[in-house]
Amino acid sequence: MTKKFWNKEYKSGEHLALSTEPSSDMLSFVHWAERNAEWHPFPRGGMILDIGCGNGRNIIALSREAKMKGYGFDISGEAIAQANTLGKGIGIKFEVRSAATDLPLPDRSVDVVLDMMTSHFLQKDERENLLKEILRVMKPYGWLFFKSFILEGDQNAARMIKENPGGEENSYIHPKIGVFEHVWTEEGLCEFFAPHFKIHKLIKSYKHVKDGKAWKRRTASLYLEKLP
Repeated sequence: MTKKFWNKEYKSGEHLALSTEPSSDMLSFVHWAERNAEWHPFPRGGMILDIGCGNGRNIIALSREAKMKGYGFDISGEAIAQANTLGKGIGIKFEVRSAATDLPLPDRSVDVVLDMMTSHFLQKDERENLLKEILRVMKPYGWLFFKSFILEGDQNAARMIKENPGGEENSYIHPKIGVFEHVWTEEGLCEFFAPHFKIHKLIKSYKHVKDGKAWKRRTASLYLEKLP
């Protein structure tokens, strides 16, 4: 169901607004890291990994700006076809692959990892395996930009968890698109990442309520530096 849904979505954009421009949240992370990182966070010729890269818009923008190489993968063949078109000639390898499988990259080969609105589609054991793989392929003091749903203040998420439980805590089966989604808590995010990363920033979105009513989904963005 998930692969079929995303192939259709990248063809029609029926449920989500898809863009070819880089995410403003990622650009904010890049600008912050360039100003505040102790070591150069985006080394020329270094390696970017984009998990669930979609049409490649984020890894392509960062690769162009920083003159870095890249590997991006997505479960949708349609998304990867678009990524190959958008990123032609840049030196990024795109591949159809699930985030639930081990990463096909050498140990300590990656400088920057992007996980933007992807790993919340994974079950608990799959999320834990992905983290293990991210830690394996990342260099010490490498950077992870992570963005996902967060439960605090999100009335839509609380309702879906109650009405369409997903079989594990803080999860649901989306009533419209039929896919599993996990919603983090701030405490859960810190417990998951703090043993392995320095959490420099945790930014929660604020446009999730309008006129006192649930509006947009709430997200959290984390700026994470891998510990040595």
